[in-house]
This record gives sequence, structure tokens and C-alpha cells, in this order.
Amino acid sequence: MKPLLTKTTKPFIIYVLIILVISIPVYYFVVDTIWKSELDEHNLTIAEKTAYEFNNLKLSDKELEKSINLWNQIQPGADIEKMPFKCVKKDHFFTIEKQKSFTSKPEIERYRCLKTIVYINKKAFLFTIETNIEESQETVAAIALITVFFFVLIVIGLLFLNKKLSASIWKPFRNTLDRLKTFNLNNQTKIEFEKTDITEFEELNQSLNKLIEHTVSVFKTQKEFTENASHELQTPLAILKNKLDILLQNEDLTQKQYQIAEEMNKALTRSSRINKNLLLLAKIDNNQFDNSEIIQFDGLLDQSMDMLQEHFEQKNISVHKNISSDVQVNGNGSLAEIMINNLILNAIRHTSNEGTISVKLTDSVFEIANSGTEKLNTDLLFKRFSKLSTDKNGSGLGLAIISEICKFHQWTINYKFENNSHVFSVMMNN
Repeated sequence: MKPLLTKTTKPFIIYVLIILVISIPVYYFVVDTIWKSELDEHNLTIAEKTAYEFNNLKLSDKELEKSINLWNQIQPGADIEKMPFKCVKKDHFFTIEKQKSFTSKPEIERYRCLKTIVYINKKAFLFTIETNIEESQETVAAIALITVFFFVLIVIGLLFLNKKLSASIWKPFRNTLDRLKTFNLNNQTKIEFEKTDITEFEELNQSLNKLIEHTVSVFKTQKEFTENASHELQTPLAILKNKLDILLQNEDLTQKQYQIAEEMNKALTRSSRINKNLLLLAKIDNNQFDNSEIIQFDGLLDQSMDMLQEHFEQKNISVHKNISSDVQVNGNGSLAEIMINNLILNAIRHTSNEGTISVKLTDSVFEIANSGTEKLNTDLLFKRFSKLSTDKNGSGLGLAIISEICKFHQWTINYKFENNSHVFSVMMNN
């Protein structure tokens, strides 16, 4: 994952780079055009000045001819010749490339040229002048270097400004995010967002306030309904269970009637267990348990193992124990006992006959492993009423209760499947 600042800065930098790269040939074309225009003006000035100086000398025709010949010999790139029969009638500007004639090393250069008519001693002459133009490669290289320099300067400045501005601009958003991270729906603590002068963040805070208020209201209603329903169902379920027990003891029942009553009793027993579990979850959600006891965890574990010994023997399960002594943790003893029993019963229920169960306890970790064939679906593992096996006797709340008890104690429960074993580990951080 990348921060929002990176996602906005990167496209901008790429855009600036593309524009600057495109600008290099544009800069070259503009500079070259301006340079040629200046050279044309320079050449025209030279031609006019040369004609003016010759006219000021007031030479005879013979002396003028000698002077022009001398000029053509000693003045490179500037020739004065008699008007040919076919000649340009107006100034002609053009560019040529040719090799330098006065250097030993071959070198091709560009020249900006002018052919124009000048009048000396009232006679027309063709004046041709060539002026060297700056090398195009050197010009492009210089422009490219300058462009790269400014690109680096823009990037450094942009990153610096973004870092400085984001600290202040995004501060309200960070504050909102920090408040949301501390929000706990179970505690139903009201969140007070800081006021901000940024319209978007203020709208976000207002929307979040409405959403949280609605969520808390719905959560309270659901919890009250679950708790009330569980409480109200306890009495009729107990009455029905008692009546069914009396009915099952009636000797006048036929075999078919007895089977029907037995099936009803099983369904009622399961309903009663689900009701108790839902009531327990509601109480945990409402923080109705004390969390300040010192629990003798190894004692609770040994007690549960002894109590469930009959279940191990029924399935002929081999039990391996590695329990440290005098392991004490802070929390609620009743909830810790329920968690231990649920984990052990879950292991027994999902272990085949003659399987193995390993129980390990250290000062900070309680681990239980049972033999299995394939990994459980971790997405559904601790969800309420999720079915991970074909066992119809389970309520689908055992692992959900374990998860809620761990959250209540601020413990961490993990699951893994290794060496053909399902391993549940409870990290007791306190």
C-alpha cells in the first residue's frame, strides 16, 4: 500500500518530465530561429557598412577593383563581385553546411548566408556574406542540461513542499483517523472530531458522526433484543424441557411416540444451549464480567481435563499433556474456564476415534492440538453460527465465544494446520 501523497505526486512528476522532454526540441527550434534572425540582421548591417566605407574612400574604378580583390582575399566569408547577368533582385537569406577550408581537421559547420545588392561608386555589386551558426548539437546539449537541472530542481522543490504542506493540510484527516482507530463499538464511546476549516474534511467528520450515531443505536437495539430474548426464552425452554422429561418417563408411550419425544428433547436441549451461549455473548459485549481476578490457569486446565476424561475415553483419544505449574494470569475465572472447556470440547468433537490431542501450557501460551486431515476455513473459523463440520450437535457458537473471551481479556487466538494437526494457540499477553 502507498500513501495518498505518493499516488498524487508520482503522476505529477511524470507529467512534468514529459512536458520538459517535449520542450527540448521546442526550445531548440525557438532559439535557432531567433539566432538566425539576429544573424540575418547582422549580415545585412555588415553589407551596408562595407558599401558605406568603400564609398567614403572615393576610389577610382581601377583602385576600387584592386581594393575589392584585396577584400575578397583577406576577408573570409564575405565576397564582393560584379553583378552577374542573372542575379537576385532582392535580399536572399539561406543556410548552408560546408567544411572549413582553413583547418587541417575536417569539420562540417553551418553558415547563415546573405546575398544582397550594394552600390559602390554608383555601380551595383553582389555582396555575399557567410556567418558561422552555433553548432546544433551543442545547442541541444546545453538546452537538455538546463532542462534536466530545472526538472531536478522542480522535483526536489515539489517533494519538499508536499512534505511541508501535507503535514498541515492533512492534519485534520490524521486526527479523524486516529479517533476512529480508538473507537470501540462495545464501549459506545462518543467521538468528538476536531473542527477544521477544510470543507471536505468537515463534511467527512459530519458524515462519520451520523454514521457512528446510527451504528451505535442499531448496536444497542440488537444487544438489548438478544439479551432480552435470551432472558425471556430461558423460562419457557426450562418448562418445556421439564415437561418433556416427564413425558419420556411415561410408560404408556409407544415406541414411535418415544422416538418423537426424544427428538424433540434433543432439539430443545440444543436450543437451550444456543440460548445460553447467546446470553453469554451479550453479557461479554456489555462488559458485565469482572476482569481483575488472578486466575490459576494451570489449575483450571487440570480441572477441565479431569472433568472431560470420560469424553477422551469414549473415543479412545490419546492425550499428551505438557502443562507448566503455577501459571497465573489476570482476567475472569468463569470466562477462562468456559474458554478452556470450549477449546477442549471442540478438539474432542473434531478428533476421530483413536486420534490424538496435545495440550501445552506455558507462562504466556495455552495451546491445544488435535489430529485432523485438512485445514479449516479461516475466514469462517470464529464467525457465529458458521459450520466447519457435519456435526449437528454443535451450536456454531463455540469458537465465536472463545474469540470474544480472548478479546475481552486482550488475548490473541491463532489457528494453524501443520503436521496433520489443528493447532489453536491463545497468547496471554498479560
